[in-house]
Amino acid sequence: MKVLQFPLARITIGFVLGLLLAFYLKPELTTIFGLMLISLLYLGISYFALKNTFSNSFYFGLATYIASVFVGITTQIVHTDSYQKANYIHERSIFEKPHLLSLVIREKLKSTNFNDRYIALINHIDSKKHSGRILLNVRKNSMNYEFETGTSLQVRGVPYENKPPNNPNQFDYSAYLEKKQIYAQLYADKESISISPDYKKDIWYYSSKLRTSIIHNLQKSNFNNTELNVAIALIMGQKQDVLPEIIQDYQYAGAVHILSVSGLHVGFILLFISFLLKPIPNSPKGSFTKLTIILASLFSFALIAGLAPSVVRSATMFSFVAIGQHLRRTVNIYHTILVSVFLILLFQPSFLFDVGFQLSYIALFFIIWFQPLLASIWSPKIKAIEYMWGILTVSFAAQIGTLPLSIYYFHQFPGLFFVTNLAIIPLLSVIMILGVLVMVLAAFDFVPLFLSKPLEWGIYLLNKIINAIASFEHFIIRDIPLNIYLMLSSYLLILAAITWFKKPSYGKLMILLISIMTIQFSYMKTQWVNKNQKEWILFNFKKNTMVVERDGKNVVLYAHDNVLKTAKSNRVLNSYLVANFSTLKGTEKIKNTAFFKDNKILILDSLGNYPTDIKPDIIVITQSPRINMDRMLHLLKPKVVVADVSNFKILQKHWKASCEKQKISFHAVAEKGFFKLN
Repeated sequence: MKVLQFPLARITIGFVLGLLLAFYLKPELTTIFGLMLISLLYLGISYFALKNTFSNSFYFGLATYIASVFVGITTQIVHTDSYQKANYIHERSIFEKPHLLSLVIREKLKSTNFNDRYIALINHIDSKKHSGRILLNVRKNSMNYEFETGTSLQVRGVPYENKPPNNPNQFDYSAYLEKKQIYAQLYADKESISISPDYKKDIWYYSSKLRTSIIHNLQKSNFNNTELNVAIALIMGQKQDVLPEIIQDYQYAGAVHILSVSGLHVGFILLFISFLLKPIPNSPKGSFTKLTIILASLFSFALIAGLAPSVVRSATMFSFVAIGQHLRRTVNIYHTILVSVFLILLFQPSFLFDVGFQLSYIALFFIIWFQPLLASIWSPKIKAIEYMWGILTVSFAAQIGTLPLSIYYFHQFPGLFFVTNLAIIPLLSVIMILGVLVMVLAAFDFVPLFLSKPLEWGIYLLNKIINAIASFEHFIIRDIPLNIYLMLSSYLLILAAITWFKKPSYGKLMILLISIMTIQFSYMKTQWVNKNQKEWILFNFKKNTMVVERDGKNVVLYAHDNVLKTAKSNRVLNSYLVANFSTLKGTEKIKNTAFFKDNKILILDSLGNYPTDIKPDIIVITQSPRINMDRMLHLLKPKVVVADVSNFKILQKHWKASCEKQKISFHAVAEKGFFKLN
């Protein structure tokens, strides 16, 4: 592709590679800074030595790429809180006993059934200065109100470090929080919280204040609450209060992306502002005035939307488009995308690991690169059909581009996505224009009825359309297995196929054939690995005992009747089956003995009866049996004792002490997560 010949393209690729290396390898700080200085020195020497010699530019190019990789590594390190000495993660004592933490609320998150949740910044722990982000959980009904952004608190409690998933192939919430540089959670109620009258008044505080004022003024205007929450999500990207069933409808219809402010929304705003500014003449002064108003509007919108990754990316990219238009130069959209990627990641490298950020950029790239090829297949003569055809081609281009990544993350595909886009895009454009107008006026405590009511009715109609499409659940393909190797080889195939279709040649055909072989090899490798795997797993499952034995693709579930009856809708089990390309071949009631490879397993239930004539390798204790642990260990002499989540915690403490006394390994599933033999 010609875009790769653009110098910044290769620099950005090296920079992103550096970010990935730093995130996954976590290199030593001093070593990286030393290597970066050497790479910059090599870059400087190669530049001055070869600036008049074009035949040896390879060495300067190599030096540039190496330097860009180390700049990426250094950027990731500098922006990673865990590398800071003051970060609370290095103070191990805070995870052992209660401390007094001084916090400032940064962001309100979606509440759970039991807690209101906030991202908070730590200032002090006891009297010692510390820093870092923490997830604050405040028990519902213990406080009479929600905390505003900027509120200063003192909370006494014990932070809990992020734990790995309780079960295999479950969503790793610990890794998700780590990517947002949150390394612990704190649980609190009214008695442990002291509220300071002082506020930290920064850009986040004023952004939140503005959003709160807009929402309050809209509520005063009798805007229906359900539609208001959707409007706030559509215009300001705040979807914490959208009803779960509405979010589910948008997911099933393939339209959940419109509830997160992205390029679609910012593009509407740019077009609308440009339309309003048309009367201003295109003189140098007029053009500069237009540019200033457009940039101010875009970043004001980004502030209102809470500086979410998607809106920051979109505002930055469209700002470069606007600047290019002001300079009266032809804007190469690929270069614009690359510049926005580079600048955003330079200041916020953590955005690279945001799923929305990844999907947004991939969708945007495929719309620009692939949509013209689709549009050229047919040229309708009627304007209305041409408009619908344009929507369809954009939808297919974006969906094809994001398909492997979205299946990799979510393991489902909305089959009616094209119907959704045809139905809602025209309506959404009207809603966005009305919404922006209403939100701007609401900021000044003026909500005219002739604007707010059409907006409310438009959102009501939008929700009804989405609900109708989502009701065809048989068009939603669920539980699609895909690992990272198949995902990457799928992208190789898609890119090779489109490149060949754009301009066929023998070389491109060879690359396409190689990509087909690559995806076949990835699939066969996945199948071969799974076929040769055998494992026995005791799950961490809702105070019940659940055991899975897998032999290749075949899985047998062992549990009690209440678990066996709901096996098909068991999310924990389904996640495991999908991730391992497996199927549930049978279910059996759990027995007191099991055998796996060379391991003899004794499973004790509430009766606590066990034979004394067998010598099990592993004892699994369930349902809190009343047993003399010391005597049982002396008689049976197991290698490992496992207690699942159906046991009382107080009994597990006694069992653990007995095992430690006899130097026998003890695994508490509630504390350590699932137990696996393979």
